[in-house]
Amino acid sequence: MEIFETKKTLQDYLERQREMGKKIGFAPTMGALHKGHLSLYEAARKENDLTVSSIFVNPTQFNNVSDLEKYPRDINRDLYFLDESGLVDAVYGPQVAELYPEKLQSKSYDFGGLETAMEGKFRPGHFDGVGTVVEELLSQVKPDNAYFGEKDYQQLAIIRKMSNQLNLPVKIHGVKIYREENGLAMSSRNERLSSGQRDAAKIIHETLVKVNDWFKIITVPEIYQRVKDIFEDQPGMVMEYFEIADEETLQETDFFYKGHDYRAFLVVFVGEVRLIDNMHLD
Repeated sequence: MEIFETKKTLQDYLERQREMGKKIGFAPTMGALHKGHLSLYEAARKENDLTVSSIFVNPTQFNNVSDLEKYPRDINRDLYFLDESGLVDAVYGPQVAELYPEKLQSKSYDFGGLETAMEGKFRPGHFDGVGTVVEELLSQVKPDNAYFGEKDYQQLAIIRKMSNQLNLPVKIHGVKIYREENGLAMSSRNERLSSGQRDAAKIIHETLVKVNDWFKIITVPEIYQRVKDIFEDQPGMVMEYFEIADEETLQETDFFYKGHDYRAFLVVFVGEVRLIDNMHLD
């Protein structure tokens, strides 16, 4: 596994690979890697000749300085994890100046309202930061295919929107949520849960499964009330929000219209740990 810290050395390497006719798959990360990340590289491995990872904690997508400071960083552990997986050919671990050569500041984007829904209500400016770093990474790596997890479905939708707006020569792929045995969506944040909290948090996924069943037989307001009732009865948990939204526009709906696809989104604090999950409604 090759490791690069500068844009120039990475691009020189990738150019040689392209000259040999290799197709490149790429999945960016912020480190603190787990099996959910490996599912991205498994998907990339199936469709490309070369798989590239990046590890970079992006400052511009954090609204809270304290959250940025607390974000787990263990580059040696992450590199070992990727190397042992055998799924990744090259890793890009740049310093800030490689991605923000002039100043550490986000660009401003118009994502057509995708950025103001759900997470955007609670994290202003977050998606401008995401868009800025992903655009720069895609322009540096120039992959044929890029892979992002559906756990951050709103982020995936925004990256697809940006890619289309900028006519980037890359195909954006969503990869299904990788779950723990009890159904909890895999996340580096899960490590901050006690064993009891981790077991109790399975209610998040179980609730989404119920929503998918209720979706066929009761109204949207009735579903909202049932979800609210579930989490009012969960000790140590606070539901931040639950929404059912159109998968394309991410706009909340109060009715199921024929010909539209919908997804349920649920964010819950388990103690001090904020967990997000979502599910396509069949």
